[in-house]
Amino acid sequence: MPPINWTDFSGLWTYVASRPLLFSNLEFFILFFIFYTLYLLLLRSFNLRLLLTTIFSLFFYYKCTGGPVNLWVLYTYPFMLLVFSTVVDFFLGHFIYKANGKGGKLFFLILSLVFNLGMLVYFKYTNFFIDIINSSFQTDWALQNIYLPAGISFFVFQTLSYSLDVYRGLIKPVSSEMKDFRSFLRSFLDFGFFVTFFPQLLAGPIVRAHDFIPQIRRKPILSNEQMSRALILIMGGLLKKTIISDYISINFVDRVFENPSLYSGLENLMATYGYAIQIYCDFSGYSDMAIGLALLLGFTLPDNFHTPYRSSSIQEFWRRWHISLSSWLRDYLYISLGGNRRGKFFTYFNLMITMVLGGLWHGASWVFIAWGALHGIALAIDRAMSGKSRFWGNPAMRAFIIVVMVQGTLQFILYTLSSSGGITDEQLSSLSWANLVFFSLSLLLTLLATAVDVMSNRLIIGPWVGTFLTFHFVTFCWILFRAGALNNPNPPLDTTAAVLTQIGSSLHPELCGQLWDGYKQVLLLIGLGYLLHFLPTRWYSFWDGLFERSPAPVKSLVLAFVVWLVIQTASAEVVPFIYFQF
Repeated sequence: MPPINWTDFSGLWTYVASRPLLFSNLEFFILFFIFYTLYLLLLRSFNLRLLLTTIFSLFFYYKCTGGPVNLWVLYTYPFMLLVFSTVVDFFLGHFIYKANGKGGKLFFLILSLVFNLGMLVYFKYTNFFIDIINSSFQTDWALQNIYLPAGISFFVFQTLSYSLDVYRGLIKPVSSEMKDFRSFLRSFLDFGFFVTFFPQLLAGPIVRAHDFIPQIRRKPILSNEQMSRALILIMGGLLKKTIISDYISINFVDRVFENPSLYSGLENLMATYGYAIQIYCDFSGYSDMAIGLALLLGFTLPDNFHTPYRSSSIQEFWRRWHISLSSWLRDYLYISLGGNRRGKFFTYFNLMITMVLGGLWHGASWVFIAWGALHGIALAIDRAMSGKSRFWGNPAMRAFIIVVMVQGTLQFILYTLSSSGGITDEQLSSLSWANLVFFSLSLLLTLLATAVDVMSNRLIIGPWVGTFLTFHFVTFCWILFRAGALNNPNPPLDTTAAVLTQIGSSLHPELCGQLWDGYKQVLLLIGLGYLLHFLPTRWYSFWDGLFERSPAPVKSLVLAFVVWLVIQTASAEVVPFIYFQF
C-alpha cells in the first residue's frame, strides 16, 4: 500500500494517478471518517445529508478516475459524464411516466435505451467494432483513443432498470409528485443520490430503484446488530481483497498469465486455481465492503455473492455468483426476450443470447463472448437435464455432460490445430492424453455417484461430484476471462492457448517440491481462500454472533488489528479491483 505523504495534506483532495482512491486504501478511510462525522451531524436534515453524500460520491468518483479527459465532444472530468447521465435519465424517467398512452411511453423508453446503450457502446465497444470491420472487409480504419469511464457498465444498467421499471409501472419515478421548483430540486436530489451512491457506484451491487429509492427518505437507524454486521463485512472484505487477492495476484497469478510459456504446466494449473479464488476474493471483497459501508449510512444493498464454488450445478452457480447482475440479466433481458414462455427451443436460445450479451458486457473481446457462450450452453444443458430421471437428472451427471461438451470442443480444436500445423504431433498427443485422463476421472466419479444415489434413492454423492465438476468447468472458463483482462500484454486467445498447452503437455508433477519452496506463501493463501470459502455457514454465524455480543472496546481492538494487518501486508503497488475495468 503506497504511504501517504502527511506533509502534503492537499494530496487527499486531488487525484493522484499512481494512487487512485480504493476502498482498501488508508486514504479512503481517512476521507470516509471526515465524511461520516459530517453525515452523523446532519442526520436530522434529510436534504443536507443527501446533498453531502451526493457531493462526496462525485468526489469519490473523481478521486478514482481523475481527469480531465476527452469524453467524445467534451474535454472534461469523467464525473461530469455521470452528472450528465443523471440529468438525462431523470427527465426521461419523468417523461415516460407523464406520457399519454403506451406509444408515448414507449417513445421515451426507446430514447432512454438509445442514450444509455449508445453511451455504453461508444465508450466501451467502438474499437472492438472497428477491429471487426477491419478484419471482415480488409479496411484500415484507425482505432480511436477513447477513455473508458470507470464503472460505466454498472451505472448504465442501474439507470436503465429505473427507466424500464417506470415504463412497466412497477415504480413511480422520484419526480411523480413534482409540482414546483422546490419539489423539482428534492426529486432531482433523490435521483442523483440513487445514481451516484458511492459504495456501489463503481462495481455494484447493481441496485434496483424499487429497492433503494424508498430508503432515501427513511430515517437511517443503525442498531448494534447492523453496526456489527457492517464492521464484519468491511473487515472481511479488506482481508479478502488485500491479504488474499492482491498478494496472490502480484506475486504469482499475474506473472504466469503474462508469460504462460515460461512456466511449467503445474505452475499454470496452480495459477488457474489461484485466479479462481483471486477473482472471487477481489469482487466479493469489494461487494462486502460496499454493503458494509452502505449499512453504516443506514442503507441496505442486496447480497452479491453466496459461496458460489459450493454450487453443485451451473444453474446454482449463477444464483450465487454476481447475484445482482445475473438477476438483472434475467429480469430485463431474458424475460424481455420471452424467457421460457415460447417452448423449449426458445428457452435455450434466450439463455444463450442472455449469456453471450452478459459476456460482452464484461469486456469488448471475443474471449468474453466465448466465456458467455460457454456458460449459456452449460445453462441450457443443465436446464434440459434437470427434470429428467434420477440417473440423468443427478447433479453429477448434469455437470459431467457439460464437461464432456467442453472436452469434445477442445479435442476438435486440437485436431484442427494439428492439421494446420498450429501444434506439433507431440503436443497433440500430450494434450489429448491429458484430456482423456480428466474425462476418465470425471466419468468414474459420475458413474459412482449416480449409482450410489439411484440405489439409495436419495442424493448422497451426486452433489459433491457435481460441485467438483462444476467448479472445474467454471475455472476453465476463468482462463478465457483472465486472458481478456485489460492489463494482459498478449492477445487473449494466445494467452488461453498457451495456458492450456502448458497444463496439458508440460504438467511435470515432479516439480511440486520446487513449486512449494518457491511459492509457499502464495500457495498457503490460495489454500486459505478456498478453506474460508468452503467452511460451514454455521461457523460464520457463530463468530458473527460472538462479535455482535462483544463490548465496544473489543470491537474497536479487532477493527484496529485488521486495519493494522492490512497496512502491514498490503503491497506497495496499487491493485485496482478487477471489476473496475467493466
